[in-house]
Amino acid sequence: MTALAPDHTTAYDWAPEPALTVTVYGLAGPQGSKTPVGWGRSRKTGKSIPLMRESSKKVKPWREAVTDAITAALLRGDAHPLAGPVRADVTFTMPKPVNAPKRRRTYPAVSPDLDKLERSTYDAITAAKAWEDDGRVIESHSRKVYPGEHPEALDQPGAIIRLYTLPGDPR
Repeated sequence: MTALAPDHTTAYDWAPEPALTVTVYGLAGPQGSKTPVGWGRSRKTGKSIPLMRESSKKVKPWREAVTDAITAALLRGDAHPLAGPVRADVTFTMPKPVNAPKRRRTYPAVSPDLDKLERSTYDAITAAKAWEDDGRVIESHSRKVYPGEHPEALDQPGAIIRLYTLPGDPR
């Protein structure tokens, strides 16, 4: 297995410009952790099953913000629904903790997990019908940053989402 070069060179010949770029403001909510809220019956089997809900109250507003931003881009004609393989590049700007040092760079190596942020964001992209399903993503690069501490960082919490396609792939 070979490591990728620092410029993220890959074996795929991605289009040089993203097929879709949106900036979403708001607090990114992680999706995946569930809290039991009681018991119910399975419609299929009739057996008793636990009822679960998302642990994070940030998931729904985040997914709505991402869906709204992508839907607006599609309606404006700034992008079209993507077909075929997709590369997703997402930079999440997280709020810097008040007790973090102000005069030196710090890193958001804390909760929420990056993969759970991706999960909620990808599901919102699917809901906006920018792609058929997040299974289209065959390559991704995501990062968490604090405002002003990375070239891709926003000045407030949110995310920059860039989706790339393979040129000439009509799927």
